Amino acid sequence: MRNAFADEITQLAARDPRVVLLSGDIGNRLFNPFKESFGDRFINCGIAEQNMVSVAAGLAMGGMRPVVYTIAPFVTARCLEQIRIDLGYHRQPVVVVGVGAGLSYANLGATHETLDDLAMLRAIPGLTIVCPGDAMEVRGLLRASLAHDGPVYLRLGKKGEPVVHESVPDIAIIRALDVRRGDDVCLLSVGNVLPIVVQATDLLVERGISPRVVSLHTVKPLDEAILRDVFAQHVVVATVEEHSVVGGAGGAVAEWLIDQPTPASARLLRIGCDDRYLCEAGGQSHARERYGLTPASIAQRVEAAYRHARPLTMTEWVAS
Repeated sequence: MRNAFADEITQLAARDPRVVLLSGDIGNRLFNPFKESFGDRFINCGIAEQNMVSVAAGLAMGGMRPVVYTIAPFVTARCLEQIRIDLGYHRQPVVVVGVGAGLSYANLGATHETLDDLAMLRAIPGLTIVCPGDAMEVRGLLRASLAHDGPVYLRLGKKGEPVVHESVPDIAIIRALDVRRGDDVCLLSVGNVLPIVVQATDLLVERGISPRVVSLHTVKPLDEAILRDVFAQHVVVATVEEHSVVGGAGGAVAEWLIDQPTPASARLLRIGCDDRYLCEAGGQSHARERYGLTPASIAQRVEAAYRHARPLTMTEWVAS
């Protein structure tokens, strides 16, 4: 994801002289092509992330289109006041990029895990939150974020994630993407777990369940049209995210659901990270295993919910 971001921001800077990239002292080699072409539009702000966000706000007030980039926990939790006031309150068109979100940096411990950023940022009025599912979605959503009139948080994974889309999809902020069609259950995938969700659906197919996969890349505001559709069409709707189950995308969908005039007949299943710190060493795959964010675990939970929620067939009813 970060390589796709670096390449795409360089291409966008070539087309728009207002694009300026601010880094929190990371990505120096990653952004060499950008610096070689647009050295006067690259600012290494050092390990001073709060100041970086405020500098970006000032640049936006001067007519530039700033993009700030650093590791996700340090550009969200550390900069919460600056994002809330300098960007949110003043509605400045700054793209805040958090790289290595979720469990991408799990090998460095809980300080580098980002399982609470959506919970913090969802409460900021006017802040748009987008979570690309793969490198192709990164490219499309970066374009859309730079064209957006207001602050955007762009939540990225790290590197080496499998690509789900063959090319950059026709993507826009809010409008979710149907990745796979199915009739029985729907999995709303949020962010870099999309490849895992696709693998989980392969397991569900083997078990006789027809799954639909939607990339719910925009957490705020939600695509209400697709939510109405999936809750009308499927008996189980599961949100899957590499974020705490407290305050994440699953919570956003639950809040939306409870405000609907007609109660949904589908069961909502929220799959994410438990409300606890993972105080042990291990990489992203180890952390995902510990939190139950593997294809097998996801498929098992969705299948159990489906078997419990769907109406019994006549044969099953007689046998019971």
